[in-house]
Amino acid sequence: MFSRSAWLHLRIPFSYYLMPVFFFSLAISPNISVNPLIWTFLIIHLFLYPASNGYNSYFDKDEKSIGGLKNPPKVTKGLYYLSLLFDVIALVLAVVNISIVFAVLIFVYGLISKAYSHPAIRLKKYPIGGWLTVGLFQGLFAFVMCYVGINRFPLENALRASVIIPGLLSSAMLLGTYPMTQVYQHEEDSKRGDKTFSLMLGVRGTFLFVGALFAVVTIGYILYFNAFFVNDYSVSFVAALFPVMIFFLYWFIRVIKDETKANHKNTMWLNFISATCLNIFFIYLLLDSTQLWQMF
Repeated sequence: MFSRSAWLHLRIPFSYYLMPVFFFSLAISPNISVNPLIWTFLIIHLFLYPASNGYNSYFDKDEKSIGGLKNPPKVTKGLYYLSLLFDVIALVLAVVNISIVFAVLIFVYGLISKAYSHPAIRLKKYPIGGWLTVGLFQGLFAFVMCYVGINRFPLENALRASVIIPGLLSSAMLLGTYPMTQVYQHEEDSKRGDKTFSLMLGVRGTFLFVGALFAVVTIGYILYFNAFFVNDYSVSFVAALFPVMIFFLYWFIRVIKDETKANHKNTMWLNFISATCLNIFFIYLLLDSTQLWQMF
């Protein structure tokens, strides 16, 4: 019923790059149990995020490389229906296995992701608005959504400083990461009339902005760990991000010499290194701060 190209445009493996938000939320969760943890993970990463990817791909109709697909196939109407089907599955699983509150958060996230690319609204064409929307909803909102799902808490349990602050830090990290995912799409975005944040900054401006924001965000994480944890995790956090900093600087030097190096391949490498380092760190934070590894 659904073509191979429709399944490819869901870009399910791309969910890996958004997993740090889940693992960070898990690391500060006080009410961890196996079933809600697994269901929250699967609903968000296997259904919700791919549904958003597919829906965006259908309306963007990219002809050149996009996140997770170097050579995207032509989109079909089947992709539109498949993305909506994944949304429905996410909602049903959320209601059955977690809670109505979690399902509502899933629904809201889906609506915002559709507003980002649908031609009637298309937040993507507004450089500041689109950038802020992605940062806030893939960061803070997703963090709260994961927290509510993992712990099966009502929403008010997540509306406290101990949850909102790390959620805002997740948003800040994504506000720095997201322009890098646009840096190789300037030509494609210009043709569609989408003035993205990275396009507004320019190639070199994107690197300079992201580098400066990354430094500020790192300081924010250090202050957070020092304020909310007994153990000093700030050193471990900086050490975990060291490979990201090295690759970023190496790539920037190459881009200064040749802007064509701001391409899909290098962007995906930065995403992969960043996601891997953060995933490892937040899993370590979970195991060490909760002493879970004493069970092994």
